[in-house]
Amino acid sequence: MPDAFRLTLAQLDPRVGDLDGNAAKALAAWEEGRAARADLVALPEMFLAGYQPQDLVLKPAFVKACLAQIEKLAEATKDGPALGIGAPFAGLERPENAYWILQGGEIRARVSKHHLPNYGVFDEKRLYHAADPSGPIQVGAARLGIPICEDAWFPDVAETAAESGAELLFVPNGSPYERGKHDTRVNLMVARVIETGLPLVYLNRTGGQDDQVFDGGSFALNVHGGLAAQLPFFDEQIAHLDFERGDEGWRCVPGPMASVPDEAELDYKAMVVGTRDYLAKTGFKKVVLGLSGGVDSALVAAIAADAIGPQNVRCVMLPSRYTSEHSLEDAEGVAKALGTRLDTVPIGPGVDTMTETLAPLFEGMAADVTEENLQSRLRGLILMALSNKFGELLLTTGNKSEVAVGYATLYGDMNGGWNPIKDLYKMRVFAACRWRNQQHRDWMKGPAGTVIPPRVIDKPPSAELREDQKDEDSLPAYPVLDEILEGLVEGDLAVADLVARGHPQEVVERIEHLLYLAEYKRFQSAPGPKLGPKAFWLDRRYPIAMSWRDRD
Repeated sequence: MPDAFRLTLAQLDPRVGDLDGNAAKALAAWEEGRAARADLVALPEMFLAGYQPQDLVLKPAFVKACLAQIEKLAEATKDGPALGIGAPFAGLERPENAYWILQGGEIRARVSKHHLPNYGVFDEKRLYHAADPSGPIQVGAARLGIPICEDAWFPDVAETAAESGAELLFVPNGSPYERGKHDTRVNLMVARVIETGLPLVYLNRTGGQDDQVFDGGSFALNVHGGLAAQLPFFDEQIAHLDFERGDEGWRCVPGPMASVPDEAELDYKAMVVGTRDYLAKTGFKKVVLGLSGGVDSALVAAIAADAIGPQNVRCVMLPSRYTSEHSLEDAEGVAKALGTRLDTVPIGPGVDTMTETLAPLFEGMAADVTEENLQSRLRGLILMALSNKFGELLLTTGNKSEVAVGYATLYGDMNGGWNPIKDLYKMRVFAACRWRNQQHRDWMKGPAGTVIPPRVIDKPPSAELREDQKDEDSLPAYPVLDEILEGLVEGDLAVADLVARGHPQEVVERIEHLLYLAEYKRFQSAPGPKLGPKAFWLDRRYPIAMSWRDRD
């Protein structure tokens, strides 16, 4: 038998539902593989449909259209290497999450996913039928076992393939980014290599899809768990891996070895790529946002500039009688440093008009949060008007700490179609600003250097909706608040657990109450990129009308 096998990995970004476009990308990758004399050109999990297609796969017409594209691809790739691509299969009862091998103008083989994830952002047990584990598939000189994504997180599917004669494990994935997840993936794949004694190739897709950002980071492992190749994170790349057969079976010849960025860079790039792709895939080319002079909106402006270029970012300062001169100066400083447009639209006249309009109804009543929210909602109205008039997507700028406790106004500062920092707690916002000021990468479209003036980062946060207002008037200090929230949200800790860590019980109980109370606001909030294990939306689903509180 031949002692060489060449695998072309296509770490690419599909669009959900764009069957023609995804098929064209697959065919272009196949052409590159053919030119490189590959034996197999491989695309990620569910590539043809786009991942995750969610309830689209429950539409028979969609699954039928996918099959029609598979058949066209089989015909188009008949003269050259095999093509591996993920797409749904109709199945008998429900669709299956399948991986197809096309060669010689026909469908040579198909395997379907056995372990269906049903946690976090995944709902596959509702959508798909769980297939039995499959045996290996002969492609060129190699017999491939193909555990699909979650199948490789458990030993049984890989062991079945190995026991059936597989010589190489190939794992196609649609695995979204999550802080620290790359190390988890590598450790689990090393375990599969050790258990089976087979080399393994892990192929992941890239790009943003709604709240999920897929980080790529594909890699290859040899039989003793050694890293043989590492593809970049969040970037599309087509790479050719060569395998040689020796006394211990197949071995991957050392291939491309991209660096693994640190957590701060991965988080920031996830926000940039998520923003860039959400805009591109929903048809927007430009954005507008309210630039208050505070740290959150400054970071959002920087992310937007890095995603689509400063020339496509409109910042708007909306001062009121409570806006400080520092805030005006700081907003101007951010826009100037980033190179974005800055418009100023005072809201004072509008506030006066609304106050006068409502005065007969509010007669004899003291001013309260109603008047504060009126300012925020007027800002939201103006920003939405600009969005409508100029076709610019409105970005909202609330961090996860604020989103968690409802420190935001519905139909006001929560207005917008996308929130780049929705899954970033306040202390991480500060850290991200400092990191961006110190770092610049080729994938950033914004300028290098200090783009967020230090005073913006260092000054006490304030909504500036009344005289001398500070966030800490209403909330604990952000280091304390974030620690409590991370315990309640990410850790699902009890109030007693956080009290045992030194937090006053009345403070923890109050934050827990605000967290549950704000569910109705989050239900109506804009999507944003998932960064951690419990992003608000699919990762964490609570009822809106809910009375339970953790009390002894």
